[in-house]
Amino acid sequence: MTQQPLTQEKRAELRERYLKVDTANVADVLDELGHPDYGLASSFWPIKESQNKLAGWAYTVRGQMTPYPGTGDPEKMKAVAGLKDGEISVWSGGGASGVCFFGELIALGMQHRGCVGSLIDGGIRDIEWIAKMNFPVFTQYRSPVQSIGRWQVNAWQVPVYLPGATAERVMVRPGDFILADVDGVIMVPQELAETVLDRAEALTRKEVSIREDLGKGMSLPEVLEKYGHV
Repeated sequence: MTQQPLTQEKRAELRERYLKVDTANVADVLDELGHPDYGLASSFWPIKESQNKLAGWAYTVRGQMTPYPGTGDPEKMKAVAGLKDGEISVWSGGGASGVCFFGELIALGMQHRGCVGSLIDGGIRDIEWIAKMNFPVFTQYRSPVQSIGRWQVNAWQVPVYLPGATAERVMVRPGDFILADVDGVIMVPQELAETVLDRAEALTRKEVSIREDLGKGMSLPEVLEKYGHV
């Protein structure tokens, strides 16, 4: 049976709840459900260590290294025009290509459309200014070298591949959920988003109880006997 698309209200509700759980608990739940390879590579890093979590529904943008004439990439502007509230832009197609294809101005434009952050398999610049925007960004590297004439968007809102933690590649589709924090980045398939969240919230509540019991003087063996492995 085909799953009905989530309403915008439901997407917003789930995103707010995901902001209150950790990537570690989400990863544990995915393991329990038989999905061990949805973690993304540890090479993704937040441009601002103290920033809020990156959480949102994937809006994908794909590009490639290719020489071209002109002073800009009109496809890039078309690509980001469709972003909606609660989505994050997921950029694929560069890896360690050495150029930047994301900066302050495009971040501002996306934020005004309701975009809540970006995940970039490539380079970024204008880090000082983006860090002041309350716009979470996880990226692969930094570079002052622009993409114009070197790297070009070739598709958007299509499935893309990103480097994985336990698999070489992780496919991210438009509408899948991305959660990132100080521990790293995890992808949750859209059809599992609510199930995974329910279980991650339950695991989070269990951990709160464990910390409380340890704080009251209960020993670790006693805690493990009471709650089991977490």
